[in-house]
Amino acid sequence: MKQESQTFEQSLARLEEIVKQMERGDVPLEQALSLFEEGTGLVGSCTKLLDEAELKVVQLTKGADGTPQETEFADGE
Repeated sequence: MKQESQTFEQSLARLEEIVKQMERGDVPLEQALSLFEEGTGLVGSCTKLLDEAELKVVQLTKGADGTPQETEFADGE
């Protein structure tokens, strides 16, 4: 599956798999480099998705005059 078509959760799960494989330390160098390259791509994809989500939140919380309004975060406790 291409990184662009994966959801944030799918990308994060794959990234966790890569980290586990590399932490074991039994991956051949060539495979480790390939996994590292895939992982850096996934990090970039996740960052982009998070940035887009943040932009949407900012757009949704604009006040009547168009400026963002900060509100206190309530964690439900």
